Amino acid sequence: MIDPATLITYIAVVFGFVFIPGPATLLTVARATSSGTKVGIATGAGVAAGDVIHTIMAIVGISAIIAASAMLFSIVKYIGAAYLVYLGIRAILEKAPANLAGRTLPISARKAFRQAILTEVLNPKTALFFLAFLPQFVHPQGGFVVLQLMVLGIIFILLGLFSTVVFAVSAGGLGSFLRRNPAVLKWQGKVVGGIYCALGIRLAAAALSFPNLPAVGRR
Repeated sequence: MIDPATLITYIAVVFGFVFIPGPATLLTVARATSSGTKVGIATGAGVAAGDVIHTIMAIVGISAIIAASAMLFSIVKYIGAAYLVYLGIRAILEKAPANLAGRTLPISARKAFRQAILTEVLNPKTALFFLAFLPQFVHPQGGFVVLQLMVLGIIFILLGLFSTVVFAVSAGGLGSFLRRNPAVLKWQGKVVGGIYCALGIRLAAAALSFPNLPAVGRR
């Protein structure tokens, strides 16, 4: 199974990711401020359902890679770390969205749930993120790779759902704050980007320095 140090590190990183406003958060806030808290929560649930599908696809793909070759899995981890750095640079350079929360038309909770699932499932960036992120915390030498991936995926989904529910419940005040302070969105992109870059560089450096040891959890 996953060693405690790696699991704690993973939870801390994911917790930071999900509570820094991103696309899923902004969509949830937009739905909640325009259609109510129930619709916002339905949107968050739809995003979580989409992430379940991405987790399943990542489990199948990563397990196949590990079964095929340990070297291939290492290459995938290096590519994944590089992709995280790429995402970080993109987030830092990207301009804040022009349309802030609260400018969408009211819809039903059921429709918001369906739209959120479809949006999340069809987002190639989310699929690539799962394939890049999850392998960094998997240790094939620990056995039960599928179980490791399932645990990591479930933690990500539950923390993400929890964060979107929190944002949906507080959407009225948060949406108003975002509209009055658009610079917040600009800076959140830089913060997220910095986290992505730091994580990608650290994982790549650790893997290169200690190729036979877990990349996360060492001091």
